[in-house]
Amino acid sequence: MAMDNSSTTEGFVLLGFGVTAQKQFLLLIFFAILYILTLVENIIVILLVFLDAHLSQLPMYTLLSNFSWLEICYVTTTVPRMLFDLTASHRTISFQACLLQFYSLFSLGSTEFFFLSAMALDRYLAVCHPLHYLQIMSPKFCYALVSTCWILGFLGYIVPVTLISRLSFCRPNIINHFLCDPGPVLSLACPPVGNVPLVCRIIMHAIFVSNVLFVVFSYGKVIFTLIKSSNQGSRKKAFSTISMHLLVVTLFYGSVGGMYLIPGGEGPTVITKAITVFYATITPFVNPLIYCLRNDQVKEAMGRLLRRIMRSMLMKGTV
Repeated sequence: MAMDNSSTTEGFVLLGFGVTAQKQFLLLIFFAILYILTLVENIIVILLVFLDAHLSQLPMYTLLSNFSWLEICYVTTTVPRMLFDLTASHRTISFQACLLQFYSLFSLGSTEFFFLSAMALDRYLAVCHPLHYLQIMSPKFCYALVSTCWILGFLGYIVPVTLISRLSFCRPNIINHFLCDPGPVLSLACPPVGNVPLVCRIIMHAIFVSNVLFVVFSYGKVIFTLIKSSNQGSRKKAFSTISMHLLVVTLFYGSVGGMYLIPGGEGPTVITKAITVFYATITPFVNPLIYCLRNDQVKEAMGRLLRRIMRSMLMKGTV
């Protein structure tokens, strides 16, 4: 990264939440508990799918287990650094670490967009083309779909992070945020910045809008098909599943869209931080609950796993 005389070799200073020491301590406890619970929830989902012979054969749960791994990576990109900064008096982050956090966070966010689209495709095929569902969503196709989501997610932000890394950054090197968001980072760049902000915006909008349109089309077709269905029992069950998916989509797309796509979305700092906390820490915690809380197959798998554990413990006790 190029630097001039007005730059600093120490990197950026993250102001964090800008609250008193007492409130910082409460935030530390809150985010630490939230982080641990998020890890536990998503690890449980992954283990259930991996250990249960029935769930591991279903395409939707292959996607869901990868989605849980994604959530673990996503929340780990920001929360450990946030916890460290809540305990530190000096919140300096190097240029390289800042760019790495930006690239990791936004690449994982893009990957989540693609996974939400993949799960929308899965529900579309299951409801609208049930006779061909298992043939289309074969294990080979499912793993290819998972790989595509990961690859596309991490390809999108290679160009923006490369362009930002070539900029010079001037004093003051203070970011009024608790993470390296591209908006505050670019505002510290020494002019001229060229087309870097425009390129970042175009890529962000393209990834967001294309996935939203695909998800809206897929779930629109699903809802239309369910409305025409004459089987009320299967229709009610399908609507229950779809409603959980739509809730996850709405929470994530709504918060990210409100933050980065709506004009003035990155306005008041307090609102910006609140929205970032929501999509970076709250949604990874809530998503496993939404997907699994009303899911009978997951509950049955959990029951089978607990019975296996109990039998194993009893057998060891009798030996």
